[in-house]
Amino acid sequence: MNAVSEPAVTEAGAAGFLHRFEGLRVRLPGRGLPWLVARREAAAESFRAQGFPSRRVEAWKYTDLAPLTQAGFGEPLTPVESALPLPRPAAPRRVVLVDGRFSQDLSDPDAPVRSLARHLPELEGRLGALARVEDLPLVALNTALFEDGVLIDLAPGEDGGVIELLSVTRADRPVASHPRHLIRLGAGAKLVLIERSWGHGEGRYLHSPVFEVEVGEDAHVTHARMQQEGKGAIHLSTVFAEVAARGTYDSFLLHAGAKLSRSEAHVRLAGPRAAAHLNGAQLLGDGQHGDCTTFLDHAAPDCPSRQTVKTVLAGRSRGVFQGKIHVHQVAQRTDGYQMNQALLLSDQAEIDSKPQLEIYADDVKCSHGATVGELDEEQVFYLRSRGIPAAQARSMLIEAFLQEAVEGVTEEAARAALAEAVAGWWERMAA
Repeated sequence: MNAVSEPAVTEAGAAGFLHRFEGLRVRLPGRGLPWLVARREAAAESFRAQGFPSRRVEAWKYTDLAPLTQAGFGEPLTPVESALPLPRPAAPRRVVLVDGRFSQDLSDPDAPVRSLARHLPELEGRLGALARVEDLPLVALNTALFEDGVLIDLAPGEDGGVIELLSVTRADRPVASHPRHLIRLGAGAKLVLIERSWGHGEGRYLHSPVFEVEVGEDAHVTHARMQQEGKGAIHLSTVFAEVAARGTYDSFLLHAGAKLSRSEAHVRLAGPRAAAHLNGAQLLGDGQHGDCTTFLDHAAPDCPSRQTVKTVLAGRSRGVFQGKIHVHQVAQRTDGYQMNQALLLSDQAEIDSKPQLEIYADDVKCSHGATVGELDEEQVFYLRSRGIPAAQARSMLIEAFLQEAVEGVTEEAARAALAEAVAGWWERMAA
């Protein structure tokens, strides 16, 4: 029997999700809104035309979606369980989604966060304003199938404080969820969002959220993204952010779970002196694949951007970093920096790094780079000679390697949550 080709596999997987859309369309939220029905139909048609991307697509050259396309995912139909065990809170106020649906019972009523599904009539012209579907099939699939998500809308000058957005998936059966999140900060508003993706169990499931973030003039958002899915999970997330003049989108991504994960960030600096920080860390153990892909679009003058992504790989794992800085001709005096550093803890681990610059302006300061190395055994020996056990010594050096990236998060609560997730990772891996 001949092996099935990769395009055939991706087409078969796409057909399964399209069949789900046909079965769900009569009960998806917003079915009474003509504009949303038309948007869902157009997104489904776009996904039908594109299918899942294969490795023949340049942007997916290093990440194979065969585990997704070969799995049979169902729809989470069971009701939310208020007694569901949850991790310790990472912020004073928490909002919870279970299997992609807003949980009123588990969420703090004082948080300025609402269920997206309950406010869809208000979102014509906003939902999908930033998110492209024509060349991003996973976004098209999310647009067709999303059932709920969160809506955060801060007025000019409003301080939203620190909020944890916890997305929990119960991995007792192979389900797929596609939450959609809309966040808007008016001029001068502030928000710290600690987003955690948490898998309850070790089974296979798909969590594929999409964020649309609008940052107004002089507004500032810190978005700490902690991917801590279950061991068998597939996590595919996409963030779109547009930053107005003097606004700041400050993001940190942590990949520390899931069998297969890919996080994309598409950030557009739309006004003068807008800024973006897209830092991150990937902690990948045996059998894990983590992909961090970023697109920074400098569309206005005098805008700085910073990207530092560090990856630690153990066992037979694979890490991917793809970062592109695009500087338009109008974006004079751009200051862009991009760095990817990898630490290999095994001779079976692999890192693929592709930093890119595409510059059409003359007066710019842009740089990129990548380094790959391993732990310094002399440093390990020094710590062990002081009575520190081998696993703890290696853990200390790994945390020191990651420290620069984590310390780039200026908000204390977000930095503490990230540091806690990183602490002791190697000791847990080696146990």
